[in-house]
Amino acid sequence: MSFTGIFIQRPVATTLLTAAIALSGLVAFKLLPVSPLPQVDFPAVSVQISLPGASPETMAATVATPLERTVGRIAGLEEVTSSSAAGQTRLSLLFSLDRNIDGAVRDVQAAINAAASLLPTGLPTNPIYRKVNPADAPILILALTSDTLTPGEVYDSASTVVSQRLSQVEGVGQVTVGGSSLPAVRIELSPPSLNRYGLGIETVRIAIASSNTNRPKGFIENSVQRWQIENNDQAMHAADYRNLIVSWNKGAPVRLSDVAEVTDSVQDVRNLGIANGKRAILLIINRQPNANIIDTVDRVTALI
Repeated sequence: MSFTGIFIQRPVATTLLTAAIALSGLVAFKLLPVSPLPQVDFPAVSVQISLPGASPETMAATVATPLERTVGRIAGLEEVTSSSAAGQTRLSLLFSLDRNIDGAVRDVQAAINAAASLLPTGLPTNPIYRKVNPADAPILILALTSDTLTPGEVYDSASTVVSQRLSQVEGVGQVTVGGSSLPAVRIELSPPSLNRYGLGIETVRIAIASSNTNRPKGFIENSVQRWQIENNDQAMHAADYRNLIVSWNKGAPVRLSDVAEVTDSVQDVRNLGIANGKRAILLIINRQPNANIIDTVDRVTALI
């Protein structure tokens, strides 16, 4: 009797065996890991430092070099790559495969703290580090648009609310917000007007800085009662700045609007995001090393 004859003579058993094999295949298919390629990711950490107004040469000499010397002492570090641009420096740290990414991040944080005394004192923020490989392509790009809010207002919500929440998702290494910048008041000085009133740029800067502070105002009290004085001196809009007195000329006040054009704008007017022909704020999401791309995207989609 041939091999196939056994199954022809026993149709019920053949049907049950076929169903069992098919069912086992379906169950095994559900348990297979979802991955476009085998996971061979080196633990990588990206460090970013900002110093507005600094040239690439200054960033490389005063920021990148001290950090490279400090992080170079970390155990298991395979490669350090730095790139400096105008006001920006980014370090890419690549660790050996047997190095735990969480332990590497703790060592990077300790190295950054140790290098704090060597970095310029004018840094607006501390260096930012992320568990992400800069060479990886983004796994997801989201676009935020609005018909009622300005790009600056949408960017503010995206950077303070949306990106913070997305960064907490398992597998997300970094969320970069682009397409605009935070709302700001832009003051464009007029050199002829400054010359006419005999003012320097530093005089205007000091007047603006001294008038835009939120300091304790103290209190008033007597033997029975005490009143706390509360007032916010911070100027938030262009209209609050225009009438600011920066100097006096022949007994008359020289206001900021006399020597400058003051407008409500954003910090960086040279950022632009477009989605489907409309102004948009872009959220660029990168994964952590060893994180599954499809699972991470599904978690982000479910959160949204």
